[in-house]
Amino acid sequence: MVRFAERDAHQVFLEPEGLHTDELYLNGLSSSLPEEVQESLIRSIAGLERAAVTRFGYAIEYDFVFPEQLSPALEAKAVPGLFLAGQINGTSGYEEAAAQGLMAGVNAALSLRGEPPLVLRRDEAYIGVLIDDLVTKGTREPYRMFTSRAEYRLLLRQDNADERLMGHGHRLGLVGDDDWAAARSRMARIEREVARLGAETVRPEEANDVLATVPTAPLAGPATLADLLRRPEVGYEQLLPLDQARPDLDRGLAARVEIAVKYDGYIRRQRGEADRMRAAESVALGPGLDYGAVRGLTAEARQKLAAVRPATLGQASRISGVSPADIGMLLAHLRRPAGSS
Repeated sequence: MVRFAERDAHQVFLEPEGLHTDELYLNGLSSSLPEEVQESLIRSIAGLERAAVTRFGYAIEYDFVFPEQLSPALEAKAVPGLFLAGQINGTSGYEEAAAQGLMAGVNAALSLRGEPPLVLRRDEAYIGVLIDDLVTKGTREPYRMFTSRAEYRLLLRQDNADERLMGHGHRLGLVGDDDWAAARSRMARIEREVARLGAETVRPEEANDVLATVPTAPLAGPATLADLLRRPEVGYEQLLPLDQARPDLDRGLAARVEIAVKYDGYIRRQRGEADRMRAAESVALGPGLDYGAVRGLTAEARQKLAAVRPATLGQASRISGVSPADIGMLLAHLRRPAGSS
């Protein structure tokens, strides 16, 4: 035994394949070993000594391209016009393949139309994290997209996907004018309500009886409705007795207002971090940049930068082996007047 060799037992679950079949799936015993070995292995399990195998396990070997050879648009650097997506780029999983297929297809169409590619940022979408990780860091084992890989998780929520991405969809013709107008109206209503909650003030004599029913600490002085909503115990609906002027919002919009207010400090902090990274993303690195001519770079940084050929300074900063000091040297080189040594 190679896998789990240190254990003296391993759980295998016998799962019925359906209501109208006698086949069982052995969950925990997937294998691509030769058929006679699979049969011997199964019959070594107590209770399965006379089991008959109806369909043997198998494996598929995929061709693989080192994803550092792709641009952030998923276009092969060595073969312009060739866009790659899915497991050939080193990923595993249906969602990962679908995400890349969408982006590669969009960018292939944009390329044919002579338009700039669509590259989603790391603070815009998990798709942006997935593709940036692949083309910047590469992978030596099948890559799965986990939320823990994203540094801006507070911004990448399911409730604000329209806010983050519908503008791109409208620009590309994937979202109609009516839907885009409705989305913009929803976002404007959320912004207005958040602003209103931050402006509406209540006094202790108005609020404390209501706050006692929550329960939460009484007010010692005037406070805004937003201040009250930031308390962990207080929800948007619980403020209704103190807020008779509130607009009529459906449950989804009310939830987004509550999230925006409760986590405002954390969200603003992450937006600030994302804005600083976006400034680095705006510094383009030409495809023909000679990293050997950049003074002060470490040997490892030269090698990694030349291999990946990042499109921006921000992408360069995320390459393993490229230090902040290397980024500083690279930025100084870019700012140096042409022809100076």
